[in-house]
Amino acid sequence: MSRKLVLTLALGAVLALGAATIGSAATTTIRAGNLILKFGSTVSPAKLPKRSLAPIALNVSGKISTSDGTHPSAFREAIVDIDRNGTIDASGVPICKGGQLEARNTAAARNVCGKAIVGSGSAHVSISFPEQKPVRVDSPLLLFNGGERGGKTTMFIHSFITVPVPAAIVTTVTVKKISKGRYGYRTVAKVPVVAGGSGSALDFRFTIAKKLFNFKGRKHSYLEARCADGRFQAQVLKALFRNEADTAGVPGQTVLKGGLVVPCKTRG
Repeated sequence: MSRKLVLTLALGAVLALGAATIGSAATTTIRAGNLILKFGSTVSPAKLPKRSLAPIALNVSGKISTSDGTHPSAFREAIVDIDRNGTIDASGVPICKGGQLEARNTAAARNVCGKAIVGSGSAHVSISFPEQKPVRVDSPLLLFNGGERGGKTTMFIHSFITVPVPAAIVTTVTVKKISKGRYGYRTVAKVPVVAGGSGSALDFRFTIAKKLFNFKGRKHSYLEARCADGRFQAQVLKALFRNEADTAGVPGQTVLKGGLVVPCKTRG
């Protein structure tokens, strides 16, 4: 069996920033080896203009498991090209720096960077130590605008676990414009090591809100999209999972490459 298996939790955190890569409703299940990913998304409003961009809210959920009940490999990085018919606009949104979120629990992160929050949700993580039963840990998720710089827009996804010790997990996601036919954006997500390599995400659910704001006399929305031709596309160039818990019989590194096509509805 190939070491390049088709799966990734990255579809949750990364495609969310693509704004319009997910249509009014979409679900999919991806299996590779003993690994199973179930992923779903909805966007509001359900119908979008054909030509002009409209403000949207994006809801994303996913679940990762194994067919034999073993501890799943840990998601560490993903690179995804996004359909040009969605966009992210951080102009005028308050900015939070990644360093402000480190070593802070959820309440403290909200207190220091509350004005930069662009979404929220929840997740579960499995912590697996040798010769011990895995521990399931729940965590709130907060999504913060990291600002625009050098042609890139940054978002930070903050979570906080209490096992084996209290710790903040800050995932950095960057989006930059590209010119590649159907694709207009490239998104890169990098997730830090969780619990010294013993932690792997099990599921997630979050919403990036339809955040409207005024900037330089014009109304903006953090996420906008249009349904130009009845579909949205995304291309996963790389999604990296690592067997950091040294689970027997599982490759040390697993890489995903694949694509996603989702229908959308047009209004007007």
